[in-house]
Amino acid sequence: MIVDFRPHARLRDRVPRDITGSVSPVLEALGEERADLARVRLVYDWVQYRENFRDVVDVRPILSRAAPGDDAFEVAVDVRRGAGLPLRELTAERLREKAGDVVFLEDWGPTRESRIWDFNTMYWSALRSWEEASGQEYEQALPGGRSDARNRDAAADVIRDLFAVWDRLADTGALPEELYVVELGVGNGNQARVFLDVFRDLDHVHGRGYYDRLRYLMCDYSQHVLDLARENVAGHAARVASYVAEASRPCDVLGFLRGRVFLVYVSNVYDNLPTDEVAHLAGRTYRVETRACLPATGAAELAAALSASPVEIPALVGELLRLGPDGLAAATPELFPGVAAAVDFWRRTWSMLRLKERYVPLGALDLYALAPSVSGEMLRPLLESGGDIRMHVSNGALAGFVDSLTLLHPFGMLVCHDLFVTDVQGYRTGFRGPGKYDGSVVNWVNGPLLAHVGRRMGFDVRFTPFRHTGGGNIVTLTAQVGD
Repeated sequence: MIVDFRPHARLRDRVPRDITGSVSPVLEALGEERADLARVRLVYDWVQYRENFRDVVDVRPILSRAAPGDDAFEVAVDVRRGAGLPLRELTAERLREKAGDVVFLEDWGPTRESRIWDFNTMYWSALRSWEEASGQEYEQALPGGRSDARNRDAAADVIRDLFAVWDRLADTGALPEELYVVELGVGNGNQARVFLDVFRDLDHVHGRGYYDRLRYLMCDYSQHVLDLARENVAGHAARVASYVAEASRPCDVLGFLRGRVFLVYVSNVYDNLPTDEVAHLAGRTYRVETRACLPATGAAELAAALSASPVEIPALVGELLRLGPDGLAAATPELFPGVAAAVDFWRRTWSMLRLKERYVPLGALDLYALAPSVSGEMLRPLLESGGDIRMHVSNGALAGFVDSLTLLHPFGMLVCHDLFVTDVQGYRTGFRGPGKYDGSVVNWVNGPLLAHVGRRMGFDVRFTPFRHTGGGNIVTLTAQVGD
């Protein structure tokens, strides 16, 4: 048996957690259930997100390539929520769990294909309805109640770097007439407005007329969000264009700009894109498969509120995700007398949504596509860096990163502020998602993987702490063509 107690900093507080008190009850439950301890892994994490997709105790099968009798399993405990709870009883309950104890919303599959991402998409497309029900804008749900992207000093640093590059090119007659800047995941346009305001002010002082040549392209997959953003930057309308584009596939829309963009700016977007997880355990490589579900008691409560049957809940959730709350209310007025009722169903379902997990043998890495044109072989140096590890693949972020690099002018740069794991060891020391931010999904981004792929493409990729706020977890990734 292996016990992996992740050394999160909170475990070293002035009142440290009782490690023995966390492990002993789980061992007692395993003994009572006569589990084969040779096939058991115990994993203890400090799950930092108060809203997430895990129970206090979870049991995860570790499937074998050989006979089913060789399967093992992992018992995972959330140390933060587990304090003071009867861990022995909770563990025994999970070990005895039957299919009828939960209501499944999907079959087993890679996490990046899970329905949690359909919920995530619906959150951004129906954001106004969610905000009206919650009584707050989405930025208020972020740590500190606002996005770091709106920091004027951070925008000024990037703009001064642009000016330095453009001055050198202008002095040699090599500066293009149109100066393209692309923002991916523009949200409500607050960041774009800050950037454009600061750009105009600095250019007025700089005196080289770059503002008049600027072409600022705002991109988001939601037309509704883009409409809000355009209102927010109305004072710069002549300098701005907007495009419906996926952050994971910007070249689908912006391919005509390959090699011409001086700045691709991304903030708090990559952590909100679909991702798989992979693991290297006892010398074997696995992909984490997930299955979204609701506790049976929770599904019964939802059904009772609708005068429906619990067996109808998966189909209703499917209709919600297909139609959105407005469409669901219109299609089933006998259950949802208005949009507010459909949004309430959405919010209640989201709050209790959980992910069951299992480890499935991955096979040859070169047969696993991380993103278009990126082979799973890129994972090998990270997975085989020593000791067991579980990490995000950051498929959506990686695809968008690779695609964005092809847009860059030879003197262009990509700047991204986000939640990055910057060292492989970071995956061995703490929980990195998925968590819930209000109605959306958040995962830390696999920085070492992005850097490895970027460097193979000839780019210098660096990580620096975001220096314009006190503390916090935001890191700045910068990618430029290497020397």
